[in-house]
Amino acid sequence: MSFLRWAPTFLGFPVGGWLAFRVAGSVTGPLTAALAGVIAGAIIGGAQWLALGRAAGWRWLTATVLGMGAGSALAAAATGAGTTTPALVMSGLVTGAVVGTAQGVALHKGLRVTALWAAIVSMSWALGWLVTANVIVDVANGYAAFGSSGALVATALTGLVLRRILRPAVPRGTVGTHKTAAAASGKTVL
Repeated sequence: MSFLRWAPTFLGFPVGGWLAFRVAGSVTGPLTAALAGVIAGAIIGGAQWLALGRAAGWRWLTATVLGMGAGSALAAAATGAGTTTPALVMSGLVTGAVVGTAQGVALHKGLRVTALWAAIVSMSWALGWLVTANVIVDVANGYAAFGSSGALVATALTGLVLRRILRPAVPRGTVGTHKTAAAASGKTVL
């Protein structure tokens, strides 16, 4: 997966958040958070799914929708649907952890990669809310997703890590040898 394919996925956050706000209204509790999370998750997951192509398949989209719905509800319950900067950062940590875990499972790369991905998404979404809370003035409206400023940060961080996770594995013992290049190209070396 190229970083250039991943970069435009940042648009899923403000578009998904806007659509969720238009349909579900402000996040005021776990129920509105779940509905808004599912809507925003569909847009965010769809944008990411398009960028990932075969690397993740339809499981990524499903994981993002379900993870964001459940994570948003859990975050709203934990923070009282608060809109202060600490509450928004906590919402990012909680929602990101649930979404990251679901997406990590969808990648089928094992428990270690799932845990790493969950931690990266959790931290980057918390940072996304921190940036957004300090840039936009209407976070008190109760949005389901952070804005484009936070989305740029979160997308850059997750894109760098995801690129590393999805790169082709190099067989052990062949790093730095002429066999590495041959193995990567599918040629046989005598």
